[in-house]
Amino acid sequence: MSTADPRHPFLSGPAPLAFAHRGGAASGLENTHGAFAHALDLGYRYLETDVHTTADGQLVAFHDATLDRLTDGHGPIARLRWDEVRRARVAGRARVPLMRELLESFPQARWNIDVKAESALVPLLELLEETDAWDRVCVGSFEEARVARAASLAGVRLATSLGTRGVLGLRLRAFRLPGAVRPGALCAQVPERHAGVRVVDRAFVRAAHALGMQVHVWTVNDRERMRALLDLGVDGIMTDHLETLREVLTERGAWPG
Repeated sequence: MSTADPRHPFLSGPAPLAFAHRGGAASGLENTHGAFAHALDLGYRYLETDVHTTADGQLVAFHDATLDRLTDGHGPIARLRWDEVRRARVAGRARVPLMRELLESFPQARWNIDVKAESALVPLLELLEETDAWDRVCVGSFEEARVARAASLAGVRLATSLGTRGVLGLRLRAFRLPGAVRPGALCAQVPERHAGVRVVDRAFVRAAHALGMQVHVWTVNDRERMRALLDLGVDGIMTDHLETLREVLTERGAWPG
């Protein structure tokens, strides 16, 4: 088991890091207070979630841009007021939480937060300032410009991951080609494959580590894929199947609980 990364408190857990993707989406109650509480009860220390803003500026933990797929509510979150969103129920049972509620309810958890909309960026940074949660949050986005803006606004107190463009640059470096990678990013958070093309292999991990960056892979739900990625030396795995990853890490003596 690797030692903690000293560059930012977010990475202070010993690697490999175990992330509960959306709190454990396999439960059907993804990104809900109950899902995150269950993950923590299992011994997870790292929780992954997403944020959007409502029409009246409330920051909610929710993956989709609309309520339709996951809840009994309807419509784009960005066009709904919080009093409308809060009436929706995930799987007909659980309320969509505010990001503030989650930070306050689980003060020991570390949060990997995907900023799904540009409108959510500044409210998230303001929330981190108000709650003094800089040490326990890493911000990511597919949009490199968005996460670069977050890093520019917040400075070194904010942990960030690479966006898609930065991941491409890192992949080029793995091929020993010139590739631009944003300075200051602490990690590359990537799928094992994208559009049928392998992203994570030993060369990719080596290129990231040469830049002092960790590699976290999402979303891995198969036991054998977990083992194979850990054998490559990845620094973290995000999963929907919480018990499976816990069992794999336990058998390696790498479960943090």
